[in-house]
Amino acid sequence: MEERKIKRPFVVCHMLASLDGKIDGAFFELPQTAPALKAYSDLREFYGCQATLYGTTTMLGVYADGPAPALPEIAKSVPLVDWINPAGKDLGNFIISVDPKGELAFSSSTIKKKGRTAAHVIEVLTKRVSAPYLTYLQNQGVSYLFAGEKYLDCTLLLQKLQSLFGIEKIMVAGGGVMNWSFLQEDLIDEVSLVVAPVADGSTTSVSIFEQADFLPAHTPVAFTLKEVEKLEGNALWLRYVVR
Repeated sequence: MEERKIKRPFVVCHMLASLDGKIDGAFFELPQTAPALKAYSDLREFYGCQATLYGTTTMLGVYADGPAPALPEIAKSVPLVDWINPAGKDLGNFIISVDPKGELAFSSSTIKKKGRTAAHVIEVLTKRVSAPYLTYLQNQGVSYLFAGEKYLDCTLLLQKLQSLFGIEKIMVAGGGVMNWSFLQEDLIDEVSLVVAPVADGSTTSVSIFEQADFLPAHTPVAFTLKEVEKLEGNALWLRYVVR
């Protein structure tokens, strides 16, 4: 791989998928998926990432406390500038929530999942966000960064995460549109893919990489296989770098 042209963190896209490339769906409930699911969870520690990044849909389904509540209007304006909670920054472990319009609710500035280290939430916003929502995040102690006017600027985001939070390694972990957004900007250094020995077949399930309708089309991206390892339960762990 060529040397990175900009100063930014190392980025790995770490995903669990079915044989037909789906990253959600009923196949997660099959007993045959269980060994791959465990391996996927265990391998999160392999890269030693300080932060994990998720898109709005993934955050809403797993980490956030539902949609943002109805917020009262405020008399004063709130500057559209980055805001950092020093205590959260000191944790040194982060969940990065890409939420361009400010749609997610948080009961705390820290998320603690079973078996994982407590992580401070960093909301990633665009300038479409409302002033009441910024006040809401500050009251919850949730740090936020601006990365784009209307759509996410992945390059700017990575630069800010490194310069403002000292993050050197980031795991991008879905969904498909978010993964593709980083890939099409040439910002993924490695793809770590755990493949479960099942097929989903659904036409509604999300794939590993998906093009958003509202973004410009992009040419296909080729990869070079770095390593392959057979796991328990007929699963595979594939590691790729961008060609």
